[in-house]
Amino acid sequence: MDRLTPAGAEPDLVVSGRRLVTPQGVRPGHVFIRGGRITAVADADSAPAATERVDAGDHYVLPGLIDSHVHFRTPGLTYKEDWEHGSRAAVRGGVTTVMDMPNTVPPTLAPEAVLAKAGLVDGHSLVDYRFHIGLDPDHPELLARLDPAVATSAKIFMAGHHTAPTVVRDPAQLEKAFAAAAEGGVQLVLHAEDGGLFALLDAWWGEPGSYLEYEARRPRTGGIVAVAKIIELVRRYGTRAHILHLSSTEEADLVCAAQAAGLPVTFEVTGHHLSFTDQDTRRLGARTRLSPSIRGQGDQDRLWQALWGGQAATLGSDHAPHTVAEKTRTPAQSPPGLPGVQELAVAVWTGMRRRRPGEDPDVAAARLAHHLAAVPAELFRLPGKGRLEAGADADLVVFAPDVPWMLSARDVESKCGWSAYEGWTFTGRVERTLRRGRTVWDAATGTFGGYDGRLLGAAPAPTGQES
Repeated sequence: MDRLTPAGAEPDLVVSGRRLVTPQGVRPGHVFIRGGRITAVADADSAPAATERVDAGDHYVLPGLIDSHVHFRTPGLTYKEDWEHGSRAAVRGGVTTVMDMPNTVPPTLAPEAVLAKAGLVDGHSLVDYRFHIGLDPDHPELLARLDPAVATSAKIFMAGHHTAPTVVRDPAQLEKAFAAAAEGGVQLVLHAEDGGLFALLDAWWGEPGSYLEYEARRPRTGGIVAVAKIIELVRRYGTRAHILHLSSTEEADLVCAAQAAGLPVTFEVTGHHLSFTDQDTRRLGARTRLSPSIRGQGDQDRLWQALWGGQAATLGSDHAPHTVAEKTRTPAQSPPGLPGVQELAVAVWTGMRRRRPGEDPDVAAARLAHHLAAVPAELFRLPGKGRLEAGADADLVVFAPDVPWMLSARDVESKCGWSAYEGWTFTGRVERTLRRGRTVWDAATGTFGGYDGRLLGAAPAPTGQES
């Protein structure tokens, strides 16, 4: 660690603590910040001067967290979420950067639509942001020439639901998309369920009439078939593919086998799939109706194993709010999805501490920072994000690891106003969130910062990859 402030550059802010979560490990020290960036991470015996200081004490100082899977519903669906509310939920949960999905109204399928969305978000976000562009099924060749200044990743839905208007059902279109993405160096992110298989089952069974039937009517076979198709296309074209909200043991095993074979395929685990099982959906109904479905206890255990073993790449919230009126429709008509960006880090932290109470908390904190900061920053080429080190953006989270608290509806920042975690007693709380050196959430005062989050450009492509 650096011992001194860079010559001639007194910091604007110093964040001090005994548990800084750095790439080199958890250690005491000071984070020197000037002009919104970290200028040094100094040893605890240094004597920094600054116009402002934050003393984290025994709390963890984490890098700002990155949620690479949110639906903030702009444009067209802002009656149930918008960037003011969604970004408040994010920073209250320690998230300083988000990546927003393209299934809006209209869907974000072209570069000009991405730039138009950026214009709508500008001045309304507490967090920095990037957008996944959506695949236009009729024009997959667009990915071969996608400007990385617009997007470095593209979302593909392989199965449809209420908010997925562009679904790739034609195998030839899917193959063209993989080929074009490989040519353009685009990271694919995929909703990996086979829509054709579900249509076949629905024609035989009919749609579910109750939540007792829901998981069985959207079975793991849909994910297994889709993941197998993805692996074969990755093998054929060398495309980088990231499977979202992976839900079952078999899917995890398939991806891990593909990784062992050297294929560039990774996967995300959501806080929801780590927190709930199909028994919760039977009890809570639409509150935990997801696509893909929340599955059994054995599947949840396998996802935790993937997290502990480093097989999962990222943690995501799949923050997808709907109104109470929408969620209280019939099981067939209620849209899948629930809010989660605010709850993600604390839900995962609580799960880690309860499942492995004897684990060194420093190891758990480093794991949280790895999957919710360092890995998504690298995977999606987010410049200056994800690490507590000199040269990075000064995105920091002061996290109290042992504070118990209960989530109630009045704590929910999402515009939808409800959470599936209401009544949960969490361990760990975000005390302060800083984005580029400025406080955007302070639990002590209950106040937020300024809505000056910015659209992020792309970091250079890793060596050996096209940009």
